[in-house]
Amino acid sequence: MSTRIIVSYDDTDNDRDALALGRLLAFSGAELSLAYVRHSQGGALEEAEAEKLLAHGAESVGAPDMPRHVVVNPGTSVGLAELATAEGADVIVFGSEYRTAPGTVKPGIPAHKLLLGGPAAIAVAPAGMRDNPSVSVNKIGVIDEGDPAARATAASLAAALGAEVVERAGAGHIDLLVVGSRPESPEGKVTLSAASDYAVETASFPVLVVTRGRPVEFAPIGSEPTGGPAEPAVA
Repeated sequence: MSTRIIVSYDDTDNDRDALALGRLLAFSGAELSLAYVRHSQGGALEEAEAEKLLAHGAESVGAPDMPRHVVVNPGTSVGLAELATAEGADVIVFGSEYRTAPGTVKPGIPAHKLLLGGPAAIAVAPAGMRDNPSVSVNKIGVIDEGDPAARATAASLAAALGAEVVERAGAGHIDLLVVGSRPESPEGKVTLSAASDYAVETASFPVLVVTRGRPVEFAPIGSEPTGGPAEPAVA
């Protein structure tokens, strides 16, 4: 089964950043979908509006048939966690918080909550990534927290994107950072250490935080870099 990526999307600029990152991660051929969490049952009009904004997001990247999910839950993070579990999703992608300075990363409240025990890897796009959707990834940094899953994920993503994995410390410029969950995190859950949380909050590039003990396979682990991206699968 291919890797599944869910983008949290409400058609704001910051979530367009998330969609740009989702497409980048899905170049391996992963299945990409959009999700919007409604906080009340509402009615047919509210449901139609939610469907409309998701459709607009899909059309904006030339994938009108991309799977879309409207979830009803009082909490965005809870709704996305339940959807990820039900869909067997590997990654949930967020944009940075509203009014984040361009080129910097700041997880919003839903992302923060899922970084405290979420069931899937969490990716956060820097503000303004939507303005450079064809950004290339040549160097992937990694902070593994002693968990082989983070390093395996970085290697797999590097193979899918034709990039190389470098040590974060002293690596100079990197294009994306993969972070492992701390040793006390239960297997299959995301939990950041204080040091890794600081690394995420001060990043100027996309960040992917991996669940403990479960690597995300963007390409078969151990495969060689492809030298170029494939198109993302959207169905």
